[in-house]
Formats: sequence, structure tokens, C-alpha cells
Amino acid sequence: MSKIIVVTSGKGGVGKTTTSAAISTGLALEGKKTVVIDFDIGLRNLDLIMGCERRVVYDFINVIQGDAKLNQALIRDKNYENLFILPASQTKSKNSLTKEGVKKIIYELIEMDFSFIICDSPAGIDKGAILSMYFSDIAILVTNPEISSVRDSDRVLGILSSKSYRSEKNLKPIKEYLLITRYEPTRVKTGEMLSVTDISEILRVPLIGVVPEDFNVLNSSNQGISVILNSNSKAGNAYFDVVNRIIGKNIPFRFIKEEKKSFFQRLFGR
Repeated sequence: MSKIIVVTSGKGGVGKTTTSAAISTGLALEGKKTVVIDFDIGLRNLDLIMGCERRVVYDFINVIQGDAKLNQALIRDKNYENLFILPASQTKSKNSLTKEGVKKIIYELIEMDFSFIICDSPAGIDKGAILSMYFSDIAILVTNPEISSVRDSDRVLGILSSKSYRSEKNLKPIKEYLLITRYEPTRVKTGEMLSVTDISEILRVPLIGVVPEDFNVLNSSNQGISVILNSNSKAGNAYFDVVNRIIGKNIPFRFIKEEKKSFFQRLFGR
């Protein structure tokens, strides 16, 4: 049975698209047939991070408006046969998205036996964001360890509980999970960042992952490669932990506590 996961946030720039790319790639590596949909109409970025921007011919809106079939718009990843991308339009407005159009595509993807449908939401609570959440079974709320990001995330939780298909039909609520990105335990210790405990107490949502600050994220994005494929990256390893938790494995949390430096690391300031 297909699971529909929305990756969302209140604030922009917290790492939603990086997260969507990493999770979808990780699920494909685990043998799960996975598609990731870019809902950020007009500001397409997912195809860049996943290295398929030159292969985009048709997009999400072309399918909704009947200008192309879904199979024509889906892009299969060059390296992983279980991974597909449905890019957003760069030229259309968010008003081109319709609930009926999104429903048609979601149902068609379910019929194509995708195990996971990942919806990469734009930031905030506009039409595109709400439609990306609407049909979801699971929501991964991405936040940075700063008060403005956490506050905006709290607002998104309200939308998830009141404006989804599940809430309208009085069905079992969307499962909500918290993912904290750009976490630095040393800055938490000095009071510059909120701690995992602080954020969890404010939002009251189960934690699914903590992704540390890592320069490899930017390097991987610039190369069009998901950071989860970099085995030397702490962020990549953290995303693999998230993927394993999604598929039901009990994985301990890492990267929450400050690492103890060796004598030589302290001596040379590393």
C-alpha cells in the first residue's frame, strides 16, 4: 500500500527540498519504489538537487492541465531504477494547482504501485503548501533550532490538523514527525541555538531525526547529488537514520550531543 509523505515547514530555507531528495533517494536505495513531487510551482529546485534539470520536458502542471500524460512527465533517476521525480513548473503560477488535479495524480501514482509518494512542499501555508499536505498520511515537519522557525512550524501543525483530507472526512489524523536540521550541539551548549528538548517541548511532535550542520549538504546540492549518497557526510548518515525509521527500524539518535575532541584535535583547534 502506498504511503504519502509531505515534507513541510513554516519557514523557508530550512532544508525541505534537501530532505525530500535525501529521503526519496534513501527509500529507493532500500528497494522501495519511490516518487518525489515538487509542489513549489514557479520556483523549481528539486530537479537541480537531484541532478535531472536538463531532462525536464513536461512538468506537474502540464499533467494537471492535460498537456501531457503522467508517464511523460515522470523522470526516472539515472542511477536508481526505483526512484522517480515529478518536477514543478517554472512558468505557471501556484493558482494552476487544483485539488482535483493533485488528487488525480496521487491516485494514478498509487495505481502505479509506488511504495512511497514524497511531496516536497513550498514553505508557508499558501495554496501550494496546503495542497501538498492535503492527501498525506505522514507529515515530516522540518525546522531549524531557532525560535522563528519553530514558531512558524507550530502554525503548520494547525493546518495539518484542520485542512487535510483526513480531517475533513473525520479519518485517523496525519502522523506528524519532527525533523531538526542544521543542528550544532556546541552552539546549543552556549545558548545560541534551541536544544532538541526545547524544540520537542514546544511542538510536542515525535522526533524522527536530527541532521547536523554539514558543509557537504551545499557541496552535494551544487553537484546535483543527494547528500545521503555521501557516506562520509554526517548529514547524509543522519538522513539514512531517518529513512530507516520511516521503514520501521529502531535506530538510536545521533549527532545530538557534542563530540568529545581528542588531545590533538584540541591542540590544533579542529
